Parts: sequence; structure tokens; C-alpha cells
Amino acid sequence: METETLAMAQEIDFSIFALFARATLTVKVVMLMLMVMSFWSWATIAQKIILFRAARKEAGVFDRAFWSGEPLDELFEKIGPQPEGASEKIFAAGMLEWRRSHRQDGALIAGAQARIDRAMNVAIARESERLNNGLSFLATTGATAPFIGLFGTVWGIKHAFEQIAISQNTNLAVVAPGIAEALLATGIGLVAAIPAVVFYNKLNADSERILGGYESFADEFATILSRQLDA
Repeated sequence: METETLAMAQEIDFSIFALFARATLTVKVVMLMLMVMSFWSWATIAQKIILFRAARKEAGVFDRAFWSGEPLDELFEKIGPQPEGASEKIFAAGMLEWRRSHRQDGALIAGAQARIDRAMNVAIARESERLNNGLSFLATTGATAPFIGLFGTVWGIKHAFEQIAISQNTNLAVVAPGIAEALLATGIGLVAAIPAVVFYNKLNADSERILGGYESFADEFATILSRQLDA
């Protein structure tokens, strides 16, 4: 009997594609959903890595230009009022408000410092939204994918036991394929969730560091303008 069972088990295809093909419709839908979530997570991860790398590079180039000793008005004329880089946008927002705060006679309109700070804070908030866009999907995938996979496993095991009851056969060759198909859903859920959680934590920390650099620059720039206001 054991020899026959082993022979039957060896004839069963336990490859991933075969397990997927034999799964019930509900389990297949769960697996496909998890695959889409995994693919979308990796696409988001790749896009964010490229975006953050470009943001760090742009910030470094602008910092060198800002602290090179070049007059701020000349630097502003060079980058224009609507630059591409995030650091340049924050600088341009402050400079635009600085210029708008001067009357035609050269005197400053009251409350210039507060308006400059708000203008740069708005620019930072926009960059924060751009940097963090998509990270919530990684967090959602990391939190829900294991449970979605577990649902597929529970449903698959339920179906396997139903087939056992119908066939009235507890032979390993009958039980094993259904259990294997059900466990595949949990495996795919973990494959989707683990990278999403790891990269969410990393990318979120990178985003906070980049935004912290923007806020530090805005504070330093505001201090420079404050000295000129006091003078």
C-alpha cells in the first residue's frame, strides 16, 4: 500500500504552475491578486529608488551652488521662478515672496518673514507629497498580503477536505495535492508582503532624511533673509 501511495505521489506534478492550474477559482483569484500586488510593489520600489537618488543628487548640486558665494539674486535669475529641482523650487518660492514683499519705493511690506516661511513650507509640503506618493501602497501590501494569502489557503484546505469527503479516501496521494495548492497562496502572500514591508521602512526613512534636508535648507535660507530684513 505504501509503495502504491509513493508511486501515485511521484506521478503528481507539484510545480508552481501545476499547483496554480489545479487550484479552485477562488484560490486562483487570490493568487492573481497577490501577484498583481507584488508586481505593483516592485514597480513602486524601483520608481522611488530612482526618484530619491535624483532628489539627493539635485540637492547636492544646488547646495554647492547656493553656498558658493554667488549673490542670491543672480542665482535666482539663473534658475528662474519655476525650476525643476525640489531644492530650487523651495529657494525660488522664498525668493519670489521676498521680491513681492518689496514696495516700489524699496521698503518692505509688514509680515514679510512670515510670508516667506509659509511660501517655502508650501513648497516643502508639495515635495513631501511627491516623495511619499505610493508608499502607502507598500504599507498596505505589507499589512494585508499575508492575510489575503491565508484566506486563499483556508479556502483551498476547505475544498481539499470536501474532495476527501466526496472520494472517501484519505490516501496521501489524494490529500497532498489539495494541501499543497492551498499553501501556495500563503507563500505568494509572504513573497508579496516581505519586500513591501522592508522597502517601505527603508524608503520612508530615506524620504524623511530628504525632507529633513529641505527643511534645514529652508531654515538656513530664512535666517539669511531675516538678517537682511533686520538690516
